[in-house]
Amino acid sequence: MNTKKNPAAAALGALGGKARAENLSAAELSKIGKKGAAARAKKLSAAERRRIAMLGVKARRARKQARKKGAN
Repeated sequence: MNTKKNPAAAALGALGGKARAENLSAAELSKIGKKGAAARAKKLSAAERRRIAMLGVKARRARKQARKKGAN
């Protein structure tokens, strides 16, 4: 089965998400984003969530140290 996509339809489809996002409020975008994040996190194991959280902690500590060095 060799079917080709309609280029015009593909172009319109590519614009769909961007056009929709432009018409949503910041609160609505945030709500949608949080729902997606929760769905992605649900797929992760506890160990993987912990690993990702620790990467965030490490980055925050490094940023704090860099700011501290710059202040001196």
